[in-house]
Amino acid sequence: MYFDSFSDFLAMGGYAPYVWSAFGITVLAMVGLIMTSALTHRKLLREIKNNLAREQRMKKAKELESTL
Repeated sequence: MYFDSFSDFLAMGGYAPYVWSAFGITVLAMVGLIMTSALTHRKLLREIKNNLAREQRMKKAKELESTL
């Protein structure tokens, strides 16, 4: 679609509320997905780190127990 001016572009031929709200909802959804993914990734890494540390503590405790 061809627009004569920037204001015509923003007006979108009278469909501006629908067009710009669709863009806004899409951007919000994408930002939400990115944030949720990043937070989940961090949480999983933290859980893996904690599990590894716990396993190492359990292994050391068993070794100590076997030497007694």
